[in-house]
Amino acid sequence: MMSGSSASSMSARRGRRRRTASCVQQVCLCDHPKQLNSHQIQMTTERPVQVKVVKVKKSDKGDFYKRQMAWELRDLTEVDAKDSSKENPEFDLHFEKVYKWVASSTAEKNSFISCIWKLNQRYLRKKVEFVNVSPQLLEELPKAEESVPSGESQSVAGGDEDALDDYQELNAREEQDIEGMMDVCEYAISNAEAFAEKLSRELQVLDGANIQSIMASEKQVNILMQLLDEALSEVDTIEGKLSSYEEMLQSVKEQMDHISQSNLLIQISNTNNGKLLDEIQFLVNYMDLSKGHVRALQDGDLSSPKGIEACINASEALLQCMNVALRPGHEKLMAVKQQQQLFSDLRDTFARRLTNHLNNVFVHQGHDQSSSLTQHTAELLLPKHSPLHRELLRYAKLMEWLKTTQREKYEGLSRTYVDYMSRLYEREIKDFFEIAKIKMAGTTKEGKGKFGLHGSSGKLTGSTSSLNKLAVQGSNSRRSQSSSLLDMGNMSASDLDVADRTKFDKIFEQVLSELEPLCLAEQDFISKFFKLQQSPPPLQVAPQQGEGEELDGGQPSRMAPHGEHRHSMSSEKDLVRLMMNKIFQSIETELHSLIALGDKIDSFHSLYMLVKMSHHVWTAENVDPASYLSTTLGNVLVTVKRNFDKCISVQIRQMEEVKISKKSKVGILPFVTGFEEFAELAETIFRSAERRGDLDKAYVKLIRAVFMNVEKVANESQKTPRDVVMMENFHHIFSTLSRLKISCLEAERKEAKHKYTDHLGSYVINSLGQPLEKLNHFFEGVEARVAQGVREEEVSYQLAFNKQELRKVIKEYPGKEVKKGLDNLYRKVDKHLCEEESLLQVVWHSMQDEFIRQYKHFEGLIGRCYPGSGITMDFTIRDMLEYFSSIAQSH
Repeated sequence: MMSGSSASSMSARRGRRRRTASCVQQVCLCDHPKQLNSHQIQMTTERPVQVKVVKVKKSDKGDFYKRQMAWELRDLTEVDAKDSSKENPEFDLHFEKVYKWVASSTAEKNSFISCIWKLNQRYLRKKVEFVNVSPQLLEELPKAEESVPSGESQSVAGGDEDALDDYQELNAREEQDIEGMMDVCEYAISNAEAFAEKLSRELQVLDGANIQSIMASEKQVNILMQLLDEALSEVDTIEGKLSSYEEMLQSVKEQMDHISQSNLLIQISNTNNGKLLDEIQFLVNYMDLSKGHVRALQDGDLSSPKGIEACINASEALLQCMNVALRPGHEKLMAVKQQQQLFSDLRDTFARRLTNHLNNVFVHQGHDQSSSLTQHTAELLLPKHSPLHRELLRYAKLMEWLKTTQREKYEGLSRTYVDYMSRLYEREIKDFFEIAKIKMAGTTKEGKGKFGLHGSSGKLTGSTSSLNKLAVQGSNSRRSQSSSLLDMGNMSASDLDVADRTKFDKIFEQVLSELEPLCLAEQDFISKFFKLQQSPPPLQVAPQQGEGEELDGGQPSRMAPHGEHRHSMSSEKDLVRLMMNKIFQSIETELHSLIALGDKIDSFHSLYMLVKMSHHVWTAENVDPASYLSTTLGNVLVTVKRNFDKCISVQIRQMEEVKISKKSKVGILPFVTGFEEFAELAETIFRSAERRGDLDKAYVKLIRAVFMNVEKVANESQKTPRDVVMMENFHHIFSTLSRLKISCLEAERKEAKHKYTDHLGSYVINSLGQPLEKLNHFFEGVEARVAQGVREEEVSYQLAFNKQELRKVIKEYPGKEVKKGLDNLYRKVDKHLCEEESLLQVVWHSMQDEFIRQYKHFEGLIGRCYPGSGITMDFTIRDMLEYFSSIAQSH
């Protein structure tokens, strides 16, 4: 044992040394004449073996080498020794490309090639071509192997590869034990035989001790066997006693089984009795209607508040009894059938009484409402139906009960209410709108006549056409025809019917303000009274005890599925809309008629109507986007927008058809001032409007039409120059847009300014022309010579442009003549310009600047082309400023 452990320890050490070893052969090579390198062949001992050819370089700072490149030996395809017969240190290695090398000597080269051949044969087994290599060099492998020691040969060549594969290293515990044993026997390493003998002697001693221990334990085994025999005999005794006890208990078991069966039958009987009692209590509690409820259903007073409350409680109790979820088998009981028949009779009786009473209430309240209409005929007010609504809302719960139990009677009542109220509202709305039309048409006649009152109902007669005729006939006292930008342009602000338009605005606003609460109140009443747009009531009511606890085995209420609930909500909203459409079927028609009348009286009324209608539509949509009021006003708003668009189109067409006088100057065009007043009016109307989109679009259309027609008129003008027409009108447009600050027309404002500036400059240049005409022609010739290449200082030597010619031309323009020409020019400009725009001084100042610019230009040419000549104009810039100032002051 000691010998084996020692051998294992030494083998482990040798294995560690082999694992860290690497086969290295170093050859001094040179792949560049001026650079000395070294090659190494490295081989690992790990599995699989990897052989590499490494290029290293000796460091300049020490004796160590730096690794530069490495190639796998398996990538080598060919070794070329160049010449096998002569001593030549050069050779080539073919990897992915050819590498040329020079060894320090031929012997070094041969040694390196021999090493590559050996490693290839031992580990790679691939065919590497060795070209120009001596055969004797490739046959040295067996001799080289014999010269290597057996241990090293096996480690390198792989002779002990199987042993290495099976070898397992010692763990830490084993190493400690072996090292401890070797410490005790210091001579174990030096004298292995003595160490092995000592281990053998100790093993013999241990074997003897083991045999002695086994022999000593035989007596104890005999004692243990005796104890086991005694235990078996005791077990037999206990089994006999248990058998006797089992026989005694068998009779007791039979008696207990009999008692248990009797108790089970008693328990079943008690359970059945309890269930029967529950069923009886269930039917008594939920299928019984008190006598007071029965009396209320049969003879209850539906007029007094107490009677209505009693009928509501009785109807709810009846509905709860009828909707009880009966358990299987209940419907076969005779008492249940009789009770259900009683409930059906009570339901039919009360439904018939309720329907007749509500029909009478509709008629009675309607007569009271009709009799009160006469007091509203002279005022622009709609009768309030809140008393009728309050009276009927007391029956809302009964209507809900009727909707659940008697759908046909409920729908019949709905139709009756809609038919009656539609006739009532039709009379009220027609009278209301006729009063509004009369007020719009400007008449305040109240009494009998064509537009007077007839009959006790207070109905106003007269058609819309007659009202329109009245509006036209009243044109002597007020302007009733459609307005236009041309009309506005021909009137002063005081001539505009501001008061009439304000009156129309108030009337139209009052009409909408009266209709809005009327429709909302009626829709709210319909929803509450007929229980529409509400969550549908459950078809079953869950039975409950007096303490609020559900009875054992009680059936849940039958509720409508979520999808059916959502569909019911949608259909009920449609039903509300349908009822409102029938009740107020005349509102939309009357609104269209009123809008047509207002538009006929004054087309600019469409601006007021657009703002008011948009505001009310916006308000209605915020309350309920799907309401009848929102839908109706939205439809009417479309008509108002069409009228507004038509109004804008008419203004544009009238601009295109405008004609100007050929004998008088144009001035500010009427549609330009008309646009200004239209914009002022529109900004006043739309100041607090929620939506300006339609107005902004109209602004853009109008301003583009104004621009286009100003240019058209300017081109056609014969009396007034084109530039004056463009300059004055675009200056007016620019001033208007700058003052009103309309954001959507900012680009047009800049364009108007640009056009005004351009035409102002053009008019100044064309009107000023060439005030010093001959001098101007003279210097044009000078500039032409300079442009042809003549130097400026040499121009004076030209015969036609010498100093004498220049002096002759300057003498023709003394200061007095220049001032006279400017005075005539001022008179001419004054005739062209209109007084409204006050642009005379602006134009005159621009002409002054242009004249000074030309003067400075002439002086510059004289200074450059006639240097030192002393030639100057007969007047100075100061003289010119005095001319312009005195002319302006004299006029």
